[in-house]
Amino acid sequence: MTLKKNLPNYLTYLRIAVIPALILVFFLKGEWSYYLSAALFCIAGITDWLDGYVARMWEAQSSLGRFLDPIADKLLVATALMLLVASGRADLLPAIAIVCREILVSGLREFLAEIRIGVPVSKLAKFKTAAQMAAIFFLLLGAGGPAWLYSEFLGRLLLWLAAGLTLVTGYAYLKTGLKHMSEER
Repeated sequence: MTLKKNLPNYLTYLRIAVIPALILVFFLKGEWSYYLSAALFCIAGITDWLDGYVARMWEAQSSLGRFLDPIADKLLVATALMLLVASGRADLLPAIAIVCREILVSGLREFLAEIRIGVPVSKLAKFKTAAQMAAIFFLLLGAGGPAWLYSEFLGRLLLWLAAGLTLVTGYAYLKTGLKHMSEER
């Protein structure tokens, strides 16, 4: 029973534990490091989906999980984007847009939670997340991927798409937050 109740949190811990491993593997030499860093990111992405699914299916949601899950997501994405930008494998502008939006939305959600207003995740925001995760996966795979896949090109294209969706969804969240802030006065 305890495993069933705590499995979503264990999956979140695993996602956080992948971050130092991703950093280490990213800087190792050899073509296999591209594959391994992409695989680690993919595993972390799967745990992101799986922890929410398991928590809902087994009714194992917890305060710790609600707190830690979005932090784990943001740490993973920000770390991967910083590594990719620093190595020249991702463009700076979309990475900045994505990280800034994540900070903005986190702050808004925290503020709105204080006044007991929940903001559900929109379908467009879910699509943005999918594009962002796919972009990072392809960028990590990069030159290590098969030539026919055009990993670097596909990753950069998806990153710009995710950045565009980031601006649209970030604006929608901001608009909702500002509406509630003005009502509070």
